[in-house]
Amino acid sequence: MSELVWLEHYPPGTEPEIGEVPYRNLPDLLRQAAARYTDTIAFTHCMPNGMNGSLRYGDVERLSDDFAVYLREVVGLEQGDRVAVQMPNCLSYPVVAFGILKAGCVLVNTNPLYTASEMTHQFKDSGARALVIIDMFADRLPEVLPQTQIETVVTVRISEFLPAVVAGIIRATQRYWSRMVQPITVEHTSLLAALESGRARRKGGSDVEGYLQGIDLDSLAVLQYTGGTTGVSKGAMLSHGNLVSNTLQTLQMCGSAIRPGEETVLTALPLYHVFAFTVNLIGFYYMGARNILIPSPRPPSNLKRAFENYQITWITGVNTLFNALLHERWFLEYPPKYLRASAAGGMALHHSVAEHWREVTGTPIVEGYGLTESSPALTFNPLGGTVKDGTIGMPVPSTEVRCVDEDGNPMPPGEPGELIARGPQIMQGYWQQPEETQETLKDGWLHTGDIAEMDEMGYFTIVDRKKDMILVSGFNVYPNEVEERIAELPSVIEAGVVGVPNSKTGETVRAYVVAEDPPPSEAEIIAHCREHLTAYKVPRSVTFVDELPKSPIGKILRKELRGAVATVPADVGDPEPGAASGSVGV
Repeated sequence: MSELVWLEHYPPGTEPEIGEVPYRNLPDLLRQAAARYTDTIAFTHCMPNGMNGSLRYGDVERLSDDFAVYLREVVGLEQGDRVAVQMPNCLSYPVVAFGILKAGCVLVNTNPLYTASEMTHQFKDSGARALVIIDMFADRLPEVLPQTQIETVVTVRISEFLPAVVAGIIRATQRYWSRMVQPITVEHTSLLAALESGRARRKGGSDVEGYLQGIDLDSLAVLQYTGGTTGVSKGAMLSHGNLVSNTLQTLQMCGSAIRPGEETVLTALPLYHVFAFTVNLIGFYYMGARNILIPSPRPPSNLKRAFENYQITWITGVNTLFNALLHERWFLEYPPKYLRASAAGGMALHHSVAEHWREVTGTPIVEGYGLTESSPALTFNPLGGTVKDGTIGMPVPSTEVRCVDEDGNPMPPGEPGELIARGPQIMQGYWQQPEETQETLKDGWLHTGDIAEMDEMGYFTIVDRKKDMILVSGFNVYPNEVEERIAELPSVIEAGVVGVPNSKTGETVRAYVVAEDPPPSEAEIIAHCREHLTAYKVPRSVTFVDELPKSPIGKILRKELRGAVATVPADVGDPEPGAASGSVGV
């Protein structure tokens, strides 16, 4: 049987190759989209109470040009300099992200919920010279900035670009009622002031296109941080070509389900996550869609007004989001009338959830698979073709996928092996990590660490994770990082961290701890982790044991710990509401 058997089962109109990419770089793709849809609404920010504001394609084009000029001519950044962005879904995100790319700089996506320790590591490792941050979390900067190379801080309000009255209400609520915004004590510039100074320079004749001289498809565009193979956070180097190619590959699998200039997509997933970044931000922008940005999808009732007020035709999400909506009375009683299709990724889509979603909405939901290292899509269940629940679909065009044994030999259909892949979307490597790059990229093939099998039609199914990664609502938790934090407590001897099955989030984090007398309490361990880790990484339960299972060379055997977890009822240690969502809002 041919390794490329899936090509025989592509739906009509799906080409096996995307062909030569017709864009010089990512900004070239963005500019052409803005030229086609200048007067169309590109992004709408929808608050839980329905307050909203919008930017048209022409607005985004103009404002992102202003920001590009600010970075290059006011701040003095050079081509290739890294700029960190730390904000939730809001109208400022596309303006800033596109501006960084147009400036010929490198975007460093950062979770806005990161602790000071996590921020310091990512900013220091990336060598970022500038930071754009939501003002709600700028109070962490006095601790972070002295340890980094960041020289310029631009602050953003969640209410940016909303109508004046709406923005005023939101601002007053944040400052005086919820007290979410604390005084900013480091030197900074507001985004509006930055745009104004860039606009003044641009009117004076700045050559924005000139910033991209020499920036081609092989140039670095984004540092997207991930745990890679060891759990130590590192930046996956995604080029302009990686992101443009993956956009075109993914759209090929959607066929005619995405109509140019006619779709309205609900974006509840955070844009700093690679799935939403490539699919929602770039892909739907390229297709002229209206993007409804949800800054905080938890609780799921936050999406109610968006479904009521806009003709949502598409939604992307993770299993937990779809499952949560299916438990909302308002959603069940008034399912979206205009929905055409939904796409799931980031974690396994449960068969029961997929079936229930189709019953309630009367529309298809399809699952794909990918990694940060692949920009992210490697496989997808094709719309317009056969959708197989429980599978991750078939490889997207211009992509080869194999299941191999320990020696790299291809496994026959139905036999499990490590999933490896190659194609134009595969990262260039890990930022300043040659050994990690060599371990993950071998002879042009990305070794995913996931165990999968292929059926007779070329559909793949993930059967196990070779890595010890824990998946909480689509977000990666790497045991090494959590174990290291727990081990910081004086009386802790060692710790092992694994995932516990959970119907709401897929998994939650459990720690097994060996400690000396007197041991720390479970509450003390959790409190220490909460101080240094993002909420979804914090253990929800701690089990004290006399010893941890180890290999002959002393390596903790997490597989045996997971075996112990199998006897624990699901949903033990449920996360706090919103803890695993990575969401931010008013």
